[in-house]
Amino acid sequence: MTPGRTIPFIVITIFIDAIGFGIIMPVLPQLVMEVGKLDLPHAIEIGAWIGLVMAVATFLASPVLGNLSDRFGRRRVLLLSLGGLATDYTLLAIVGTLPWLFVARAISGVFGGSYAAAQAAIADVTRPEQRARNFGFVGAAFGVGFVVGPAIGGFLGEMSPRAPFVAAAILAAANMLYGLIIFPETLSPDRRRSFDWRRANPLGALRTMRSLPGMGGIAVVFVLWQIASLVYPMTWSFYCIAQLGWSPGMIGASLAAVGVAIATGQAFVVGPAVARFGERDAATLGICVAVAVYIGYAFTTTTWGAFLLLIPVALQAPVQPSLMAMMSRRATPETQGEVQGISAMAMGLGQLVAPVLLTGTMAWFTADKAPVHFPGAAFIVAAIFGLLAIAMLRRLPPATRVADQMPPSVTA
Repeated sequence: MTPGRTIPFIVITIFIDAIGFGIIMPVLPQLVMEVGKLDLPHAIEIGAWIGLVMAVATFLASPVLGNLSDRFGRRRVLLLSLGGLATDYTLLAIVGTLPWLFVARAISGVFGGSYAAAQAAIADVTRPEQRARNFGFVGAAFGVGFVVGPAIGGFLGEMSPRAPFVAAAILAAANMLYGLIIFPETLSPDRRRSFDWRRANPLGALRTMRSLPGMGGIAVVFVLWQIASLVYPMTWSFYCIAQLGWSPGMIGASLAAVGVAIATGQAFVVGPAVARFGERDAATLGICVAVAVYIGYAFTTTTWGAFLLLIPVALQAPVQPSLMAMMSRRATPETQGEVQGISAMAMGLGQLVAPVLLTGTMAWFTADKAPVHFPGAAFIVAAIFGLLAIAMLRRLPPATRVADQMPPSVTA
């Protein structure tokens, strides 16, 4: 299997997947308020619990999906994930009660493993020194999809809060069908290993992580960075309403602008930054920029200020690909899926904490009983965790030795 066939498919798949994900973001607050018959402060609180349920599902399912991809290949796990997302969006389009809304988001957490399977497939066919760049291509695809998705979601949301979920379900199903026809398997049978439940659970994944030198430190950085970066998907739509008074259409436009910044950074910043500074220093620079932007959003109260702060978001693009590449270097060809599952589990652990720290903080400071009305408080929390991630990252060695040896047929 060559990168020339695999990477373009994954880029297209993530692009379509990102459109589906971005479509629902502008209208999710309205759905919570509609289904639960809640005002905005209470909807924000419910949003925190929904995020927690998703995180628990991701935390438990990620090592299972990672190990399954090492046993049965990337293709089956990726298609399973895409099918689960199609089911999730369909349920969100018809859900009528809060309990079913929680069920739908749990399904999304379980089957949100398409990115881990895609990243493992990239690692299968890419040399270690090229992985940060290729992971950046995946991020760029997500960013471009995130431009299209929120714009469509904001437009459809003006007509009906349910319409974006129908569109997302159709896209996810089409993506699964596309993968069923086109996606080739990247893990050859001779590189697969037996599935073991002792490894395919959070405790087993932690034992595996501890057995790989340096893996634990990167995982901690992943958790801290995940908590910080989740301030956007978990609070942005609520923040835009509470702080700036935006409509779904304006929220969609802002998310599209975020997508432009992400795509630009992933396409044009990641490669040069990693080549110039190395993975650790490129990630450090990106987190420093993110912290500055978080502080800006905490205090801005104008639409022009909010859009102006989106420009430097492109400079934080190297963080995720660099961390993924640092972690992937520590895996063997037979355990790439497992290590990608560990990284997804680390991010899931961050998602367990983030709803309380971020959405919960925002709910507290927007409630009637709050000592001061401060919708931007969640961004202060994000900045603190970004600084902690920087401190931990600087403790890691500046360069990582390549732990795995790629087959001679892999050339890029």
